[in-house]
Amino acid sequence: MSGETSLNTLLRSMSPQLNPGDYVFCSLPDGQVPAGIEIVGSFLEREGLTVILEKSQAQKAGLGFDYIAALITLDVHSALQAVGLTAAFATALGNAGISCNVIAGYYHDHLFVGRDDAERAMDVLRHLAKNGEPV
Repeated sequence: MSGETSLNTLLRSMSPQLNPGDYVFCSLPDGQVPAGIEIVGSFLEREGLTVILEKSQAQKAGLGFDYIAALITLDVHSALQAVGLTAAFATALGNAGISCNVIAGYYHDHLFVGRDDAERAMDVLRHLAKNGEPV
């Protein structure tokens, strides 16, 4: 099943959803995920394995973190080759002074924004979806 590539369609139908929970990014220099820990995502870097997980999971494993994020999922099946969606929401959030870390999954884009900025980010994204342009 291929995803949507039209930027106008993606923007109009992106339907941001704020997921419950607090999320953190941790680095595992040895690349080993502690037993019993459920990760949301990962990326292997030269310095180690970056894992994204719920804050409670990081605390349970004794992992350090310095950024607590909210997770917003854009509920539209965007094609991996779609052009402009990331630029559009990153620009809108940036104009509002909101930092955003993006993970593109096969079906959806997942945005990690500072926990304190979650509701404001949702407002910005809803406005973008409704109007097709940043606030």
